[in-house]
Amino acid sequence: MTDVNMTPAAATPKKKSSLLAQDARTRKRNAAETRFRMYGMAAIGVGLLFLVFLFASILRSGLPAFTQTVVEIEFTLTQEQFDTAESKMLKTGEYRKIFVNALSEQLDAKGLEVDFDSKAIQRLVGKLGGTIRSFFLENPDRIGTPVSFELAAASRVDGYMNGRVTRDTLVDSRFLMATDLDLVDALQDAGIVKGAFNWNFITGTDSGVDNPGGAGLGASVIGSFFMMLVVLFLSLPIGVAASIYLEEFAPKNRWTDLIEVNISNLAAVPSIVFGILGLAVFIQFAGLPQSAPLVGGLVLTLMTLPTIIISTRASLAAVPPSIRDAALGVGASKMQSVFHHVLPLAMPGILTGTIIGLAQALGETAPLLLIGMVGYVAREYPETFAGGFTDANSAMPAQIYTWASRADPGFYEKAWGGIIILLLFLITMNAIAVLLRRRFERRW
Repeated sequence: MTDVNMTPAAATPKKKSSLLAQDARTRKRNAAETRFRMYGMAAIGVGLLFLVFLFASILRSGLPAFTQTVVEIEFTLTQEQFDTAESKMLKTGEYRKIFVNALSEQLDAKGLEVDFDSKAIQRLVGKLGGTIRSFFLENPDRIGTPVSFELAAASRVDGYMNGRVTRDTLVDSRFLMATDLDLVDALQDAGIVKGAFNWNFITGTDSGVDNPGGAGLGASVIGSFFMMLVVLFLSLPIGVAASIYLEEFAPKNRWTDLIEVNISNLAAVPSIVFGILGLAVFIQFAGLPQSAPLVGGLVLTLMTLPTIIISTRASLAAVPPSIRDAALGVGASKMQSVFHHVLPLAMPGILTGTIIGLAQALGETAPLLLIGMVGYVAREYPETFAGGFTDANSAMPAQIYTWASRADPGFYEKAWGGIIILLLFLITMNAIAVLLRRRFERRW
């Protein structure tokens, strides 16, 4: 018998939904998650695209700095020519004439006829007379035997070979004339002018504003090395000691809170402020030598300390409290528990933070500008180890800044090449940090 009071809702049984079936709200939520993933992948892709574009631009502009155009010629200097040149008042000019005659004979032998004089040769390879004379004075046994000379070409000749200088854009000057390009073409056809790896760029020193081809980064690398030694041997012990005290021993009161806030604020202070501080304290007040790696290292130490302290405190705080409790439970003192148990476990993070801080300091230019290392031209290596700290020198970022500010396009290539070397140093230091972390890291 049917109940007349039964409602339609009660009469129709409710349909059970499956756990595998998605309702409208779940589909909407899943679609939003999919879109978010796509946005994230697109952001990563755009970032990688810009990174690839940056590296491609650096390599395209900087790789020409690692090659140079050289003039390689072999000729024999007879004893009679040597005696005649040494009897002249202008000895280097006589040696240059001998070189020009030998070069002219080689071109004629190859069927290449081109008119040139000693001044044209000087515009192409510089004052080579002194180079030839010095070689034979140091090696008198080579007189009368064939000797091969590999002479670096002038920067504008190198630019012509690389396509940076063309016949249409070249303006006659004391550095290079349009007629000299005919000689360069003839020397190239004869195989006398060719490209070679520019070792002088890596091992040499800086040159004058008129000679970008002879500019090198070697002395600046040495300056950066001595600066990093100062930063390492000062910032690491001071930063680690301050971090251990603040994290493990210091009482929690308003003074330690004030110190922690100031350390965090110092990590965000612009680097040029540290340069002003170093200029006032280390040079004007303490009287330390200007443009010295010692002063540069002290300034960069002040800038690096907040980074090392923050990373070291984070590494100490990541060690589980059970390690401390276990050490104290077996009778160890507070200092023993920290130095024998906590510190070794936090060492991977400490080393990683230190290396990253050093890498940041290696690329800083603004603090060095204030202490004079940007304006100094590094044209010689330090004579002693102690002199590497106190003698005036430059640094890699400062040298790159100096080259970029010069008018000659050849120095612009040198600046890009210096950026490549600096990036190699930074990548190496970050790779070491990653290896150390993986080598000593322990998972809890």
